[in-house]
Amino acid sequence: MGRIAAPFGVKGWLKVQPFTAAAKNLLTYPTWWVGGGDDWEELPVSEAKARGRTVMARFEGCENRDAAARFRGKEVAVPRVLFPKTQPNEYYWADLIGLDVVNGAGRNFGRVIRLLETGANDVLVVQGERERLIPFIAEVIGEVDLETSVIRVHWDADY
Repeated sequence: MGRIAAPFGVKGWLKVQPFTAAAKNLLTYPTWWVGGGDDWEELPVSEAKARGRTVMARFEGCENRDAAARFRGKEVAVPRVLFPKTQPNEYYWADLIGLDVVNGAGRNFGRVIRLLETGANDVLVVQGERERLIPFIAEVIGEVDLETSVIRVHWDADY
């Protein structure tokens, strides 16, 4: 859902870079899981507010800059069961990462390793024999099949 960038001020606040569509979406969760790898802890959020594309937050018991500093660089997550339901043809990025990408000729380009957010549209970063950047737009994405873990694209192997 996001990454903690740095402490903010001297009263335990943190600057958080959200990975949500809108920064304010992160504010709807009263408890965050914070950490990385196999090391996560559940922390109640005592205060949070969105400022543009950034979220400023403070955890319960985090009262000063030194306490906040231990969270620098950690990931922010929430349990999947709390996510809002998606609409048809709407996907969470986490659902797309790891899917195979295949074109109409049956050419497998590799797997989605991450997504990029650009001003115009999101972009799949696909790693196979080489890295490909494929725009996630209706003209290019033919089908996303979560059951078979495949994204079918209208994309030439020479692109």
